[in-house]
Amino acid sequence: MQTEAEVELAAFGLRARHVIALTLLRDLGEQNQSDLHATFGMDPTNVVALLNELEADDLVERRRSPQDRRRHTVSLTPAGGTRLKEVERLLTGVEQRVLDPLTREEQQTLYALLSRATESPTSAEALDTSRACMED
Repeated sequence: MQTEAEVELAAFGLRARHVIALTLLRDLGEQNQSDLHATFGMDPTNVVALLNELEADDLVERRRSPQDRRRHTVSLTPAGGTRLKEVERLLTGVEQRVLDPLTREEQQTLYALLSRATESPTSAEALDTSRACMED
C-alpha cells in the first residue's frame, strides 16, 4: 500500500512527510515554528527544509508571531487545506484498491488488529518508522 500511495502522492509533488506535516497543521492549528521539530519528530534543520518546500507551493504560511516578533508561526493555507483534502481522497482510493480483495469482514478484522498492534508497547517502533518517513 505504501508504494502505491507514494506513486500517487508524487503526482501531487508530495511525499509522506509533506502529508503528515499538513495533517498535523490542520489538526493542531497554527504552531510556533520552533516547536515543530518536537511535533514532527524531526531535526530542526529538516523542519526548515520541509517548511520551505510546503511554503514554495503555498501550502503553508510562516508569519512573525504577534506576541514575539523574533518567532515565526506556521499555519495551513486555504490552498494547503484544499490539497490535503484532495490527497486524503486519493489515499482513500488507494486503500480501497489495495484492500478490495478482502471481504468487508476481513477488512474490519485487519483494522482491529492494526489498532491493537499500534496500542502495544512495541508501537514505539512504528513511531520510529513514521519519524523516519518524516526525515526522508
